[in-house]
Amino acid sequence: MAVTDTEAFEARKAADIAFVQSATQEPLPPPMSHSGAVGWLRENLISGPMNIALTILSILLIAWIAPPVIKFLFVDAVWSGTDRDACIVTAERPHVGACWAFVRDRFSYFIYGSYPVDQRWRVDIFFGMLAVGIFWLAWLRAPRRDIGSIYFFVVLPIVSFILLSGLPLIGLPKVDTNYWGGILVSIVVAAVGIVFSLPIGVLLALGRRSDMPAVRLLSVIFIEFVRGVPLITVLFMASVMLPLFVPESWSPDKLLRALVGVAMFSAAYMAEVVRAGLQAISKGQYEGAQAVGLSYWQMMRLIVLPQALRITIPNIVNNYISLFKDTTLVFIVGIFDLLKTIEAARIDPKWAAPSTSPTGYAFAAIFYFTCCYLMSRYARQTEARLEKSHRR
Repeated sequence: MAVTDTEAFEARKAADIAFVQSATQEPLPPPMSHSGAVGWLRENLISGPMNIALTILSILLIAWIAPPVIKFLFVDAVWSGTDRDACIVTAERPHVGACWAFVRDRFSYFIYGSYPVDQRWRVDIFFGMLAVGIFWLAWLRAPRRDIGSIYFFVVLPIVSFILLSGLPLIGLPKVDTNYWGGILVSIVVAAVGIVFSLPIGVLLALGRRSDMPAVRLLSVIFIEFVRGVPLITVLFMASVMLPLFVPESWSPDKLLRALVGVAMFSAAYMAEVVRAGLQAISKGQYEGAQAVGLSYWQMMRLIVLPQALRITIPNIVNNYISLFKDTTLVFIVGIFDLLKTIEAARIDPKWAAPSTSPTGYAFAAIFYFTCCYLMSRYARQTEARLEKSHRR
């Protein structure tokens, strides 16, 4: 039957007013007030009256603190010189800021301490090997990261110990740890604490949740006892009290005692972080793993612990950052870390000036801030990546 012009017109009109579109419409861009720099400002700085007040207060605080700090550290700073005369106020130089010439002159001492000058190449190799291990594990696209893990957790500690301590059999003279100091000691203490605290903390957390009463009791006693005393007490016990109870020939090296104390102290706190992650895992995960025939250790290694550690990444990183900063406490028991070398260098009559001490402490603050900031940023990226993969 032929279609009349009226019927064709009605059909086109019905198609024009149809509620179902034949093609997908491109999404409209977000409003300018909710995207870009303006959107970020509205969301983070001026989202409400309280936020606006805090933003204004922060700006005023920065405006009050930043100019004198910048003036001291950079504008009026002394960058070159051979002794204290370069950093002393004179009629020609009425304003003297940070004495970076002092840091420049003592820079090697801040890194190596009293490590023999002709053997400092060994410390440089250690720093290089440590950087390779960190980069190998931190870079997600690095080849053979399984070999990188073996290198970082097995090869690197053994080689570093031989390299730094010395082994006369292979031509490396012995260097007593009393000569170690500066950034070298700070990194060694932090690295040992970070590497050993997590696995020991995991074992303690599993022991505290164990069904075996003896294992659970020993884990609880250790965790609560260590967490109930400050780190400085643990260091004093390890460095001062322990030699009083054992023969002198049995007393371990002072630095080794401090390393054990720091690792055990951090492991106790890490155990509670891991236990919180284990408690956050639903009971169905355990039951599902048992239903497919996995053993206890297979269930923990493949199912439970990966989820628990992902949940507690922020707390784990907080522990690591706190541990890295707590390494400064070892100088109280006579170990020359970075702060101890600064303390020893600032009282040198050659550099005795009013701005010497603040400059040394500013150098230490910059070093610790840089390391802690890099750790926190990498952890934040890891957390975001795991969260994104979890949503998928």
